[in-house]
Amino acid sequence: MRERVPLVLHVLGARPNFVKAAPVVRGLAELDVPQGIIHTGQHYDALMSDVFFADLGLPEPLANLGVGSDSHARQTAALLTGLEEVVLEHDPGLVVVYGDVNSTLAAILVCAKLGVPTAHVEAGLRSFDRGMPEEVNRVVTDSLADLLFATSPEALSHLAREGVDPAKVHLVGNPMIDSLKAALPRLDAKAVRHRLGLPEHYAVGTLHRPANVDAADSARELVAAVAEVSRRVPVVVPLHPRGRERLAAAGLVTGERLSVIDPLGYIDFLSLVRGAALVVTDSGGVQEETTMLGVPCLTLRANTERPITITHGTNRLVTPAQLPAAAEKALADGAATPSGDLPPLWDGASGPRIARVLAAWLRGDNLSPAAYTLSVPYQNG
Repeated sequence: MRERVPLVLHVLGARPNFVKAAPVVRGLAELDVPQGIIHTGQHYDALMSDVFFADLGLPEPLANLGVGSDSHARQTAALLTGLEEVVLEHDPGLVVVYGDVNSTLAAILVCAKLGVPTAHVEAGLRSFDRGMPEEVNRVVTDSLADLLFATSPEALSHLAREGVDPAKVHLVGNPMIDSLKAALPRLDAKAVRHRLGLPEHYAVGTLHRPANVDAADSARELVAAVAEVSRRVPVVVPLHPRGRERLAAAGLVTGERLSVIDPLGYIDFLSLVRGAALVVTDSGGVQEETTMLGVPCLTLRANTERPITITHGTNRLVTPAQLPAAAEKALADGAATPSGDLPPLWDGASGPRIARVLAAWLRGDNLSPAAYTLSVPYQNG
């Protein structure tokens, strides 16, 4: 009789998690591995989560904790309590976490306390800025995970410097790119542009990082810079609920050349990005998506945990003060093309790679990182 494979739980809290998880969920389904999704409800309205499940073909979650938005402390406390109950109820053989949101941190802590093995997809990314809540989440998660899936070669060096056992680490490529490649035939920039009343030449903005929107002075500086860009090209901003009131108070409201709209679903948002002349963002995932699509991207941050989007792609870090001039140059330069080849293993097959490692680990196979990675050395020290 075939031995029963233990249950895998995927903990998902925010829309980037859904995009990264979908290819892994499909890969495990093809290998007949029992699995379920726990939706923490960190992104809680239909436009921030439900439509992503539909667009990505994800199954209904086993549970939705509905934690919603709150301070880091209160949100994480609610996540810890809710996830402990769910993990105890379902008794998984492995819990998979994604990215760097508070749901990721809470799940890894709960599982560490309960002795439940964990895997982290998107391990080893570092901005080296502990002022970013996400950086704290990344470091803690990687220190506790049993399996670490790196999306880019530099992540291997970061994990090595932190003393992570190389036997735990697998360079598998970027599952977010799997989802993007699968979505390409469904992207229709013209249809979304017409529905939103946009001209053929436009820019897209996404703004939500605490460093940009939480302080009134920072928000005003950011809004002034975006307004200046809108004088050069119409800007549409699908606005994350986080920081909406502060940005509105700072002047980010719909005007003649600036459209502030509700968040979009996955397919609609990528369609909008694909047709854009320029993207202005403070998001991590959007940096990767614009690199893949060849759309010029200006990132309003002092650092990025995804430097490969700069060296291999079309991304540039700018301050609000630098944004208008940088936007003018990007618009004058026209459509961007990635410099050389795309990053390693951005080939649309990362989900199946991760699934194969997870299945082998669940069977108790003796894994060798070399069997699942490029010939990129992983060296401690």
